Amino acid sequence: MAASEKPQITVCESDYDRLTTLAEAAEHSRPEIAEFLLGEMNRAVVVADEALPAQVVRMHAEARIRTETGAERTLHLVYPAEANVSEHRISILSPIGAALIGLQEGQSIEWTGANGGTHRLSVLTVRPPA
Repeated sequence: MAASEKPQITVCESDYDRLTTLAEAAEHSRPEIAEFLLGEMNRAVVVADEALPAQVVRMHAEARIRTETGAERTLHLVYPAEANVSEHRISILSPIGAALIGLQEGQSIEWTGANGGTHRLSVLTVRPPA
């Protein structure tokens, strides 16, 4: 998907700073996902933490999504050390995690999975972190 076709995303300053640093640190160990996450951060609108709308996916938010197959599931977006797939805690350094950051309710995005296939997800609801 061309960058011009991607939905507008918004991230808060604290997520932007930490995720940019995390992606830069992963450039040698996980170059594809690091490049994708850095690209997402570079195209994001960055706002003050308190100005981020509640319906935007941020770190530690819970997002109810629908995949291209119509399946719905709830995911928690977390940092790599907190990830646990069986608990639906998805790392920001995974293709789906990097695709989710900054999306808001009602938006959809195409992303490339670890297997190289193209996938699509739509954000149904977002619950901000507690």
